[in-house]
Amino acid sequence: MSLINLKDLLNHASKNKYAVGAFNVTSMTFIDPIIEAAIESNSPVIMQLAEVHFRYLNLEHIAPAIIRAAREVNVPVCINLDHGKNFETIIRAIRAGFTSVMFDCSAEPLEVNIARTKEIVKIAHSVGVGVEGEIGNIGGEVVGTAAPTPHEANVESFTKVEDAIRFYEETGVDALAISVGNVHGTYKGEPNLDFERIDKINKAIPIPLVLHGGSGIPDADFKKAISLGISKINFYTEMSASAVKAARNFLNENPECISYADLSKIVQADIKKTVMNRMEVFGSKNITAADKTLCISCDEVSCGLEDPKLKPQANTIVYDTLVEMISKEVLGNIKK
Repeated sequence: MSLINLKDLLNHASKNKYAVGAFNVTSMTFIDPIIEAAIESNSPVIMQLAEVHFRYLNLEHIAPAIIRAAREVNVPVCINLDHGKNFETIIRAIRAGFTSVMFDCSAEPLEVNIARTKEIVKIAHSVGVGVEGEIGNIGGEVVGTAAPTPHEANVESFTKVEDAIRFYEETGVDALAISVGNVHGTYKGEPNLDFERIDKINKAIPIPLVLHGGSGIPDADFKKAISLGISKINFYTEMSASAVKAARNFLNENPECISYADLSKIVQADIKKTVMNRMEVFGSKNITAADKTLCISCDEVSCGLEDPKLKPQANTIVYDTLVEMISKEVLGNIKK
């Protein structure tokens, strides 16, 4: 079993100056190539489901498949809910066995964001689940069949250092997604990350930072951002677009094809290639190799993370007791 808590994984990434790629799953087709990429790259990985993508999948149906795949490999896998907007969705993800949830209340005023995120942190931490929060506006996630309209970041919505400090101190989140010139979907013009802001926020709060909107950012900018404190990078749009291009090329070359299975193999091969490439750029390739400090030896209750400088207890969730634990926590909050 190699399921790992977000906090433990990102703390290791932060200490060792690499970033873990977080790749969205929008169908069963994504599971195997992402896992295979992690195995062949000797890299930890974050597989995530975004609430906005629930129109394409059933959370309770696909979660067991992802968890089963993660348990059968010897690299650490964190399963994360991406951009959870509603309390009910957060609880569904925890009940399904996710080891991390991202609660996105960034569209609300800071005070509201803090108050609601604090509640999620209390509940999630009570059952060993990590929490990622967000402040600043990064823009909407990509959905739909057409290419998204490119847009650029608004400096007025960038994360303020003082807000990051307050948010961390009052919520207790394990990681923070920040707005520093990054946008979801495709960029209008060239991305222009505010590296000075990343550095200042990293020095101001002792938790790993997260970069959303990874598609379209140059490799050199990724590496610089990682050196300044980015420990998790969300990457989906470019992965999806590349897979669609591979499928289109295959169908153009094989116009009489009626085998979805063969088309699926082409798509999966492209997804795997993209993910492996990102793992190399993000610096996570070979982190779990036998000669590294992050050495995986799996057992039934832990990801098996062993590092002389970092000895986390990355316990996974026992479903038989999970519902009862959540119920007690929720009832306790109601009574207060």
